[in-house]
Amino acid sequence: MPTNYSGPARLILVDGARISGMASLSTNQRGGLNGWGGTFRPDEITAELRNAGEGVHLELPYENTGEVSVTGMRKLLATQLLVSLVGHGPAPF
Repeated sequence: MPTNYSGPARLILVDGARISGMASLSTNQRGGLNGWGGTFRPDEITAELRNAGEGVHLELPYENTGEVSVTGMRKLLATQLLVSLVGHGPAPF
């Protein structure tokens, strides 16, 4: 079973909006706790994305999806945003 994924993905927001981008995800198994998370770099920045929090889903190729929470955002460049994610439930990779 893979412990990381890096590649294309889509965030599916609570209102159903889909935002394409690139994800970099990994599992963490420290101290007996299973979890996963990582970052997402969207192709476009929308007001809906800036307000995202709980109840968001991340879709990977081949329709593998997982529920995530947006835990933070930071600007990379003038036109790029890096979104921090924490996964809930089984990892979709």
